[in-house]
Amino acid sequence: MNRKTTTLLFDFDGTLVDTNELILSSFTQTLDFFYPGVYQREEIITFNGPPLYETFSKIDPERADEMISHYRAHNWENHDLLVKEFTGVFETIKTLNESGYKLAIVTTKKRDIVEKGLALTKLDQFFDVVVTLDDVEKAKPDPEPVFTALKLLGSTPQEAIMVGDNYHDILSGQRAETKTAGVAWSAKGADYLNQFNPDYMLETIADLFTILEDNRL
Repeated sequence: MNRKTTTLLFDFDGTLVDTNELILSSFTQTLDFFYPGVYQREEIITFNGPPLYETFSKIDPERADEMISHYRAHNWENHDLLVKEFTGVFETIKTLNESGYKLAIVTTKKRDIVEKGLALTKLDQFFDVVVTLDDVEKAKPDPEPVFTALKLLGSTPQEAIMVGDNYHDILSGQRAETKTAGVAWSAKGADYLNQFNPDYMLETIADLFTILEDNRL
């Protein structure tokens, strides 16, 4: 028998908050600075998801650190202008929190920028556990970040669902043996995420209520 779902782990960017334009803008500005006219929007969109070092080291390993610094400076300066919460997120997370679910953020971003986004959207009040790139040795899709969040929450994989907008989120959850949910509002689209066989595909964040009702003991 499946155990009741008690724990929800969320990616942050592209899942709870719409940072797509901020990320695209930061990548575009950085790549135009280092490689003017080389990268187009369609290709830049594919860079969203992995840790920055992974992405930039594939472009130029010798200048990866320099590009990361440039990206982060632009990202920080334009954060509050371009970041917004996805529809229904605040209300859904608030209700889940009030209903006693254990909630955590599991992200490949650094802690300072994640905390900035949580404060901006006022979601910080609902998450006692936030696992960032600073807290692990291996980022998603490795299961370490998921295991770290579960340990801090006192939960088992069988009790948890990992929710995200990228294949890194789904694979990380699968490798940790949690259930997984993709989000149809991902910049890469539901069809792309379905290739990685998540257990669920959310059309809206409120779909979680139906899933949790179905997973009750």
